[in-house]
Amino acid sequence: MNLHDIVKGLFSSKREGGYWDFKKDWYDDKGELLLDVLCMANNLEDRDAYIIIGVEDSTWSIKGVESDPNRLPLRNLSQIISNKKYAAYAPEVDLQTIYLDGHEVDVIIVHNTLHTPYYLTERFKDRKPADSHTAKAIEAGKIYVRLNDRKAGIGEITPYWCLEHLWGKHFGLNQPILKRLNVLLDEPQKWVFDWGNKDYAYHTEHPEFRMQKIGDFKQGWWPTAAFYAHPVMHLAQLNIMYHSTIIYETEIWAFDEIRKYLPKATNNCINGKPDYWYSYYQMDTIEGKMLAIFTDGSMDISSREPNYNQFLIFGDEKERKDFDLYLDEHFEDYTDDQIADKYKYQIAEDTTTNCGGLVYSALMVAKVAKIYGDWKQRSQSIEKIK
Repeated sequence: MNLHDIVKGLFSSKREGGYWDFKKDWYDDKGELLLDVLCMANNLEDRDAYIIIGVEDSTWSIKGVESDPNRLPLRNLSQIISNKKYAAYAPEVDLQTIYLDGHEVDVIIVHNTLHTPYYLTERFKDRKPADSHTAKAIEAGKIYVRLNDRKAGIGEITPYWCLEHLWGKHFGLNQPILKRLNVLLDEPQKWVFDWGNKDYAYHTEHPEFRMQKIGDFKQGWWPTAAFYAHPVMHLAQLNIMYHSTIIYETEIWAFDEIRKYLPKATNNCINGKPDYWYSYYQMDTIEGKMLAIFTDGSMDISSREPNYNQFLIFGDEKERKDFDLYLDEHFEDYTDDQIADKYKYQIAEDTTTNCGGLVYSALMVAKVAKIYGDWKQRSQSIEKIK
């Protein structure tokens, strides 16, 4: 689900909750801003949290932030957050702007990590607010928590069970192992890999989590291989390990004379056309997150050739289903002859393979890829209008 839909859903609830908060205006007091970020970083929902600015929570009207004098860009926001003295890590934040009812609404995204609890080792209080006597002070060593729709730790002791939960999260004691893996896979910059020279990859801060290639690459075939400069595919089993235990089994695919490494893609047949297939990555799945790791966050599936959309990329299942509807409606926009002419060089390299009795070919890859490109352009145009 994209950020616009997430915020619309939270707004429609007409309340605040354990991982979201509404603000009418940007912060005049940097201490209050930091306090809210710390609380959201220490939320008990184990998920990304949102501070949504430009919405009045007493009337549930959208005011926007277009003319807010205290509005900050991401660079300044990051400086305010990062230049304080923390026990270990600073909260990881992002700032994005969406449009609601014709207004700009800023959303501070506080990312979910395993570095909880977040707290300062040096007291902080902003000296710049007009009324400095009411400025919020953040005490050293005190752990502030987002508890339901309020801040815990201000004028009270943070409940012990909250602290137990945050430290348990830090050490991975209260999370199922696959959930912990999914959090670590959301940190592509913290994985070390060199598939051309090594058979493994690992998380720098939690090396007990690693990916292990099993055996040598074996030559195979997948129609998407026809869209690489050297149309050959190799694959090998890939296990994700926790210490010595296999917790997930998949494959690593290599294209273009083993120049481009990708995780195994998922296949989907087209509604009403069971002889037509496409391969895709969904970014909220394990393979989708692995794609972000393998490509250093770029999601670039190309090698020496351009990106032909031979693998489709979706943010989540809703986005994929939206594409399936579009694909069903626009499947006849291009004839097979038009596609065959446009992609004749790739199709000429194809060696068809039998997939459970169905033939999956480079022609299918090309046709779906062409329609996917149209759908992406349309989606981007709609997003700009919003």
